[in-house]
Amino acid sequence: MTMVDSRGSVRAAGARTTTTTAHLGPVGHSRTATDSMVERAGAFAAARQADGAPMRARPARPATGVAVLACMDARLDVHALLGLAEGDAHVLRNAGGVVTDDVIRSLAVSQHELGTTEIILLHHTQCGMMTITDDGFRDKLFEHAGFRPAWPVHTFANLEASVRASISRLRSDPFLVTSGSVRGFVYDVASGTLHEVVE
Repeated sequence: MTMVDSRGSVRAAGARTTTTTAHLGPVGHSRTATDSMVERAGAFAAARQADGAPMRARPARPATGVAVLACMDARLDVHALLGLAEGDAHVLRNAGGVVTDDVIRSLAVSQHELGTTEIILLHHTQCGMMTITDDGFRDKLFEHAGFRPAWPVHTFANLEASVRASISRLRSDPFLVTSGSVRGFVYDVASGTLHEVVE
């Protein structure tokens, strides 16, 4: 188990605390972005506990009944864009926001165990998955690892066509509840606007 002390240092429970400065993590190590985020997590927890009210976890079932599948692009802030608060929706993300076997697995759990009935798909302009090809990226990984991955990369050349293909796959998958709403959108990373893709 790890603990975060008052200065944001991470240490194993029972271990001796190492000296830190404002600019460095543990002695001998440069401070990383992860160190800063762990420190913020400590402040987040402290703020939640500050009012002295009994601590209870929010319900696991998403309050809106919505599951969102979005690209992992850092410019796409799903919670801010859709006005989601903690506990409102399941948010699944991957490169391209494409429907993969693992997405189907997660959505099946989301629907059958946690009661979601609607799915929102979010692609976006300037997506990096449009700038590479499956074969080209697999070749790059071959140069790195000496063999190609067994999994598909799922690149695409057309945003709206990819959204339509994803909607079609979700609506036809035998493990998913097909009676609910499945809608797809393209987010413009410059203007912040959403455009719905009609199947």
